Amino acid sequence: MTAITPWNFPAAMLTRKMGPALASGCTIIMKPSSDSPLTAVKLMELVEEAGFPKGVVNLVTGSSSKIAKVSMESSKVRKVTFTGSTEVGKTLIRQSADQVKKLSLELGGHAPLVVLDDADVDLAVKGTVTSKFRNAGQTCICANRIYVQEGIYNKFVDKLTEAVKELKVGDGMDDSVQIGPLINQDGLDKVKRHVDDAVSKGAEVVTGGDALTEYDGHFYQPTVIKDVDQSMVVMQEETFGPVTPVEKITSDDEAAKLANDTPYGLAAYVFTENVSRGHQLIEKLDFGIVGWNDGGPSAAQVPFGGMKESGIGREGGHEGIEEFVESQYVSIGMK
Repeated sequence: MTAITPWNFPAAMLTRKMGPALASGCTIIMKPSSDSPLTAVKLMELVEEAGFPKGVVNLVTGSSSKIAKVSMESSKVRKVTFTGSTEVGKTLIRQSADQVKKLSLELGGHAPLVVLDDADVDLAVKGTVTSKFRNAGQTCICANRIYVQEGIYNKFVDKLTEAVKELKVGDGMDDSVQIGPLINQDGLDKVKRHVDDAVSKGAEVVTGGDALTEYDGHFYQPTVIKDVDQSMVVMQEETFGPVTPVEKITSDDEAAKLANDTPYGLAAYVFTENVSRGHQLIEKLDFGIVGWNDGGPSAAQVPFGGMKESGIGREGGHEGIEEFVESQYVSIGMK
């Protein structure tokens, strides 16, 4: 099988694919992102040091499109697992058709975070910061759209702004730093475009809102934007940066409608202290992962994956290993 992984978690993305593949008896070809290949090289050195038989774990680097094409066309590769953009995932689905190759795809996200008016506001703020600003907002399950019920909207924005102002930006090798750089200039330009578009349409930046030039790299201030609406690009596209847009809502039904108003369905977050409301809202959400009063729901022992255009299959838990095996039914006639 071939594993094609993104740049943002170069060790975790590979090892969570390697584990179930090796456990189920598959050999594996690792294809890391060209933006972060050195972690995979080190991982391969550790594989050799551990004494893995030659050919069980293999590493290739280079053009993703060329390597993927070879894997998709080879009958020796019976499964491909990919984490990355929905656009590339759709290309792999098309390429898999000729051989009906088995795929696991963890694709794009655009996670909503809903705060109902009976929520513990301090807990909701903490969960929002945990989800949104991890890896400077560059994860597929980051909260990208914050919907807060009108009765607590101002209180939530004020407390969130206070918390975000406390975040320290700088060199990630410094243990006290919480926000590091964006991956490249394109990533920084996208964040700027989202913020500029929101401001031009009437949103207000309450903290942050600018790139940082005093550091070596592509840094952007941790940012909170209030009074956003669905016309703004930041509410329609995944930002992949440290920007938190907050929109006011009036009801649970509106929260569900706006949360589901996306082709993606990877992760969502709900903050409410009412068990009945929580269950009812979550049942309406078309997302594979839901954090209920929890800004960090991912764990190795649980299934990770999305609905709709966010992918096919699951990683983690017993569901993850099932992606690497086939069921075989045998009926034996007895005399």
